[in-house]
Amino acid sequence: MSQINPFKSSLVRITIAYVLLFGLSVSIILGLIYWSTIVYTTNQTDENISAEIQALSSVYAQKGYSGLAATLSERVRQQRPGDSTLYLLTDHNFEPLFGNISGWPKVAYDKDGWLDFRLDDLLDENGGEFSARARTFEVENRFNLLVGEGMKDLRNLRELVTQALIWSLLVTVVLGLLMGYMMRSTLRSRLTAINSISREIMKGDFRQRITTKGSGDEFDELGDNLNIMLERIENGVEGVRRVSDNIAHDLKTPLARMKNKVEELHRKFDIDSPEHKALDNIVAEADGLLATFNALLRIARIEYSEKRKEFGSVEVDALLEDLLELYEPLTEEKNQRLNVLTIEPVTVLADRDMLFQALANLIDNAIKYTPADGQIEISLIDADAGAYLEIADNGPGIPAEEYDNVVQRFYRIDESRTTPGSGLGLALVSAVLRVHQMQLTFEDNNPGLRVRVGLPKLVQKKGSAAKT
Repeated sequence: MSQINPFKSSLVRITIAYVLLFGLSVSIILGLIYWSTIVYTTNQTDENISAEIQALSSVYAQKGYSGLAATLSERVRQQRPGDSTLYLLTDHNFEPLFGNISGWPKVAYDKDGWLDFRLDDLLDENGGEFSARARTFEVENRFNLLVGEGMKDLRNLRELVTQALIWSLLVTVVLGLLMGYMMRSTLRSRLTAINSISREIMKGDFRQRITTKGSGDEFDELGDNLNIMLERIENGVEGVRRVSDNIAHDLKTPLARMKNKVEELHRKFDIDSPEHKALDNIVAEADGLLATFNALLRIARIEYSEKRKEFGSVEVDALLEDLLELYEPLTEEKNQRLNVLTIEPVTVLADRDMLFQALANLIDNAIKYTPADGQIEISLIDADAGAYLEIADNGPGIPAEEYDNVVQRFYRIDESRTTPGSGLGLALVSAVLRVHQMQLTFEDNNPGLRVRVGLPKLVQKKGSAAKT
């Protein structure tokens, strides 16, 4: 499977979005729990303090200063270890008269008349400063009474809830990542299966079908729709191929008989007679038509065969040397310079005859379209990035916009219509290389054409010797 930048992967982006959304929703819920817990506890403390002030105010109203002092003394005496209610009665100058704290807090009131302060002379059980919250009221302009509560329990609760929120958020993120990974793995496995089948189909095997799990989910629905589409495409392609093959096959036999009869008639005329020359042209045309039909049938057999099962180890460097030996006399006849830049040992899994025919067509095209006194360069290189064969010439070349068209059957660009041929050579090459899973690309050689064939190697380099 091709490598995709993780940040460009839809699956990664979906996973990240899922984790962020999941974490945000849990954070909001936990935040609300934290806020409601702390606010509820603070309100409960405030209500207890207000109720105590109200009760002491009633005592003073009924029994006066002596009754208030006695009540405060009794309540301080009855406090058990851990109780945190604070009492302080002062005169109008805030000089302490009675209580369980040493002095009036030197802090400002908040807007609601509450005091939040710390007492250095009181320590909580953990050795920290004692924090408290209190409220005051004035008694007949003579006394000031402070009633408060220690906030140790609230602080402990806040710390406990904060720790719980942090751990909950961490667990949420971990679970979100795990669930996102599982979701991504599930989607990736289904998409990988679809992509794998798609690549086989792109190679020309229309018999492949996407496997469904029978779950009835969206991927099964997509797979079913694609399979129906593929079946219709296969039937259409097979119908066209069958008609094309039948036409080629049915015309090949009568054309061969016609050629034989023309050749018999051809032998009856004197070699210098006009009839003999005319029949020569008819025989040549018949040979061209037979070659076209043979090429069509061969392309069809290549595209719809199980030939790959019969592939074996082929040494491309040895194959190329045989081709150079075959075509060297033709280049000498046209006074062309054939330069073999590099030939490195490369072995591939292939059908030798099919690969020989494809490479022969490429070399033949280079020789055909390169003018006399032109130059053709051939190189076979086994580089770190992969092995490849290059055939470059300084002929007229092919416009870049025609690269995809020239491998189609019978397609010929305008400049080449005056040269012999049927437009099937590169179609045959494309079919052979597609079956071998080899890549065919064209580049501008400035001037001329550079053809590159990517070779999937069967083994690594056999040696470092190069031939030039």
